[in-house]
Amino acid sequence: MTFQETLAAGVLASKQLLTRFLAGFNENNRVQQAEHLPNHVTWCLGHLALYLNRVASRIDGATMPERDFVTGGGHVGSAERFDTESVCFTSQPTSDPARYPSLARAIEVYESACERLAAAVRGATVGTLECTIDWIGGEITLWVLVQRVTFHNGVHAGQITDLRRALGLGRVLE
Repeated sequence: MTFQETLAAGVLASKQLLTRFLAGFNENNRVQQAEHLPNHVTWCLGHLALYLNRVASRIDGATMPERDFVTGGGHVGSAERFDTESVCFTSQPTSDPARYPSLARAIEVYESACERLAAAVRGATVGTLECTIDWIGGEITLWVLVQRVTFHNGVHAGQITDLRRALGLGRVLE
């Protein structure tokens, strides 16, 4: 297995880690938050997809997928696309379902972002992955950043697990 294949496998494993915890979420609770918990499930999916795509863009040179994201600055997401400003690091999730894609579409956007990053990593040279870039106030090599966003998926899988408990959705792993 090559270095690139190993990194790509990690990205795809993190996709599966998170999606297993989506059982029990539906259109009625997809933007529901719980007291003392920061996010809802749809926000998490869009947030993760945003950063996965941003890292993929640094590797494959392509832009954000317009079918998945719009940058409106006014939190103008829709049933089909996330507004990048509504799911970025400093955003505040809202319970207005009209501002976010449906749950099925949000899952599709998230899974597509994971697949895109994995493909970008598989197609990159080792030299590209060893490049150092500026990222959120610091410098980081691309291969380390791929690991960081993979871990980021795990962090939000934990948030979704906490949200599941708070909403009474029950256990996924028995």
